[in-house]
Order: sequence, then C-alpha cells, then structure tokens
Amino acid sequence: MTDTMDPVAVAQFLVDNPQFFEHNAALLGQVKLSSPLTGKAVSLQERQMEVMRDKYKALELQMSELIRLAQDNAAIANKFHGWTQALLQTRHGADLPRALVDGLCRQFDVPQATLRLWDLAPGHVTEWYAQDVSEDARLFANSLMAPYCGSNHDFEAVRWLDDPQAVQSTVILPLKSGGAAFGLLILGSPDPQRFAAEMATDFLTHIGATAGAALAGLRA
Repeated sequence: MTDTMDPVAVAQFLVDNPQFFEHNAALLGQVKLSSPLTGKAVSLQERQMEVMRDKYKALELQMSELIRLAQDNAAIANKFHGWTQALLQTRHGADLPRALVDGLCRQFDVPQATLRLWDLAPGHVTEWYAQDVSEDARLFANSLMAPYCGSNHDFEAVRWLDDPQAVQSTVILPLKSGGAAFGLLILGSPDPQRFAAEMATDFLTHIGATAGAALAGLRA
C-alpha cells in the first residue's frame, strides 16, 4: 500500500527548497494542472503564466482607478482654487456672501446654494444673508461637527434655497469662527445621488472652513 503524502508537507518542502525545480526542470513540463480559463490540462509553466496575467490585469485595473481618482481630485482642486480666487478678488465685505454662493454654483456646477449668518455687525443685519434664521437653526449649526451630506429631510436650512421643493440631496456646512458657528452654507440638487451620504467630505470640509474664514469679518 502506498502512503498518501500530506499536501501541506509537499507545499512546505517546495517553499523550503526553491531550487527543487532548478534541479528537476523536466518536471515543469510534465506536471499538468487544470486551467480555469479553458478547463483543459496545462503545464505548470502555462498555469503560472495564467496566474501572472490575471495579477497583471488586476494591477492594471487598480492603476486605472487610481489615475481616475487622481484626475477627479485634481479637477476638484482646480475648481476650489478658482472659487477662492474669486473670494480674494471681492473688495467689499458685504459682497462676499453673494460672491461665495455664486462662485460655488459656477465652479462646481451646483444647482442651488445659499447661506445664512447671524451675530453680525450692525451694518449687515438687514441683508438677505441675515434673514429668517431661527434659534433651532443656530443650535443645529453648532451641533454639526462635520458637513451633513445626504437626503433632504425637510431641513429648515434647505427652505432658504430658491426652490427647496426641487431639492433631493443636500450639503449643509457649518460656518465657524473661534469654534462657534455663526452661519450655515447650504447646497442643493434635484439629483438624489449628487450629494450621497457615503461620498467623501474632505473638500466639503475645506469649503466650509474657507467660507467661514472669508465671512468672519462680517461678525459683530
């Protein structure tokens, strides 16, 4: 009776003795394996080539995805740069809120955007960006530790947009100075997937921080 060899022991032997096939090169052509591509028996060398081709294809796909992500991030960075340039070119503080929201719509193709501010200097309290802000909205702003990104659940802030009924997904950014919120920036889209809950919020965080810094000069 022939004892059945332990496959684990055979595999370990080959790992421990990498020169085995160098000394027994003829075995490379004799060992036959089933190909998952054709179902036919192929040599060990041919099977190894199939494995390497599969790995190469997987690496190609990963590289293509990384290139796509890099291109997307570069495009967003360029838009962000254009938006901040427009803010820096705005000479009068009272014009900043309009320049800010219009710039977001233009640079990022956002269908709707607006903002509201409070605790402002006396010269700004009658402006459009200081109206209709409830105490609940202020508490909500202070409770946001990160941008809200997702479905519109009939938020009060979304009602500040020109056409709130059309908004299916939204971004709500707290505008802060010294750790305290003094405003909210709202973006809205009729596309439910435009601002999905699972999307990355790194650039949104930067937008909120930049907007807060730009508008802080309007505070009392």
